[in-house]
Amino acid sequence: MAAKEQLTMAEMIWDLMNGKRGHIGKTDFIPQKEAYGPEKQKPYFPRATPESQGISSEALCQMIRELAQSRKNDLHHLLILRNGKVICECHFSPYRSGIWHASYSLCKSITGMAIGLLVFEGKLSLTENIYDIFEKKNGLLQRILRPNVTVEHLLTMTSGVQFNEMGAVSGNDWVGSFLGAPVKGTPGEEFEYNSMNSYMLSAIVTERTGVSMMEYLRPRLFEPLGIIRVFWECCPAGITKGGWGLFLCPEDAAKLGQMYLQNGVFEGKQVIPSEWIAMSTVRHSDPPERMGCYGYGYQVWMEERPGSFAFNGMLGQNVLGYPDTNMVIVTNAGSRELFQSCELLDVIRKYFGNGFTPATNSKENPEGYRRLLELCGKMEEIRTDGRRILRGGWKNHGCSRRIQDTVPVEYARKLDGRVYEMEDPHVGIFPLVMQVFHNNFSEGIRRAAFTWDQGRFFVTFTEGKTEHRIEVGLTGSRISELSVNGEPYLVGTTGTFAKDENQHLVLKLDMAFLEEAARRQVSIRFLDEGLTFEWNETPGKELILAGLNSLVDTMAGNYLLSALRDKGEDLIHLLMERTIEPVVYAHLHTAADDAAVAETEAESSGEEKEQKQSSTEE
Repeated sequence: MAAKEQLTMAEMIWDLMNGKRGHIGKTDFIPQKEAYGPEKQKPYFPRATPESQGISSEALCQMIRELAQSRKNDLHHLLILRNGKVICECHFSPYRSGIWHASYSLCKSITGMAIGLLVFEGKLSLTENIYDIFEKKNGLLQRILRPNVTVEHLLTMTSGVQFNEMGAVSGNDWVGSFLGAPVKGTPGEEFEYNSMNSYMLSAIVTERTGVSMMEYLRPRLFEPLGIIRVFWECCPAGITKGGWGLFLCPEDAAKLGQMYLQNGVFEGKQVIPSEWIAMSTVRHSDPPERMGCYGYGYQVWMEERPGSFAFNGMLGQNVLGYPDTNMVIVTNAGSRELFQSCELLDVIRKYFGNGFTPATNSKENPEGYRRLLELCGKMEEIRTDGRRILRGGWKNHGCSRRIQDTVPVEYARKLDGRVYEMEDPHVGIFPLVMQVFHNNFSEGIRRAAFTWDQGRFFVTFTEGKTEHRIEVGLTGSRISELSVNGEPYLVGTTGTFAKDENQHLVLKLDMAFLEEAARRQVSIRFLDEGLTFEWNETPGKELILAGLNSLVDTMAGNYLLSALRDKGEDLIHLLMERTIEPVVYAHLHTAADDAAVAETEAESSGEEKEQKQSSTEE
């Protein structure tokens, strides 16, 4: 990674650890995300019993139980197709059917499809040098001195270019930064996973067509497959991100997998050239075993079963295709694992990997199918009492027991009208992972208010000048829509009351961002003269600290992190743990708090006027 990106990332980590509020990245933020809308996605594939398609309902029940009980899994959606028919559909509460979900790196495979279309339209060759494609952005010396990095190297993650995902927070010109970055080794020799390779593929589509990759794909891929509800973020230059930023419904993701099984044909139309399907789903490079054991094609992972493939995104976003058994499996999750080597896929491989043979003469099993439907129904409701959310109960949060279900309503009523001011307003409603991925940083929550309104319980967090009014379900999840710096997000919230070991009342909130992999948890502990907010997120500390270790190794020469590292890696971990799991004290709101806020806003307004005046004079 270049020195500029190292410095920017180190500064951002430093700012996060020091509780800096507001936009801390060097990349401009413009609200993009669309609201999903109230209407649900209509089912496309016909439904059938598993046995009618040669699959055992009992085996599916066993697999779902294993997935639900897995320590590292947090499954949101599961969809299984055989012979183009849905034989199992399971949504894990509070995640609901008919809504899109962030795909993360799963969308890289769709970027690969765009390149395939471009190649077979005769507008691109896999052997073209990217420095020639973007000739106008390169100086003469750059063109002469750079090695030959081809489109195929980008597709196979073997470019060796050192401008990676961290560069997304370093500025607005990602194409220029990629082209100007150093190249490690010989391109084409070593697999090095880099989402900016996928971004550059998207930039190539725009360079050759004059439109964004999303615009290019809409009439060629999304509309032929009937994929209408889809959103893909773009960079500040208007280029579709390519390697992340896509929101897609599970059943629409299944259409992509089914189309691949049918050699690019969907509803009788050749959507993706069959030659590209064959080219993209064979091994072209070898990832390290910790990422995946079966090889990597053109933005597509190989899977365990011979001929099978995966569109894979971090934390459990998958489209798995099994051509020989004509099966597609789609998962969305918020698991604590990044790549293809993970517990979630290990469980699925156990049932549908090398050892699986579908039955050729399967008899219907009404009782087994009834149990499957019943189990899926329970998964949609299993979190409504708050127990499964906590995975291990209240003891992990210093709480000795939950209060009986009849009591929470009385506690919620007593909280009505209470308003609390944060002593240190630096924590945001957005989990850290989402702030970084969406370049959407927090202004800091400064106030929390509780309301009981006609049988409904609300917590309102004031973040900057925005009020997030969140309905809290005491017997089941309640869904609210938040606007985070102008971007709409759906959140399903469950609340549970308990008493800690000192008999303090504790309200545990679990806020699941329904379109994302991340969740926000907060334990609100009511003390004699105030309360504490103990913040957490999932996936959280374990995953973020693992990423930090890798980052610190990569940035060993950076003066900020080196200074901290000299004092001990434990200090970095301690500071980051406090950043990931902060504890904030709050006092009961007073008139003095209103005066302080008014004074701060007046000062901010004056500074803004001075900045505008200075800018005008310049």
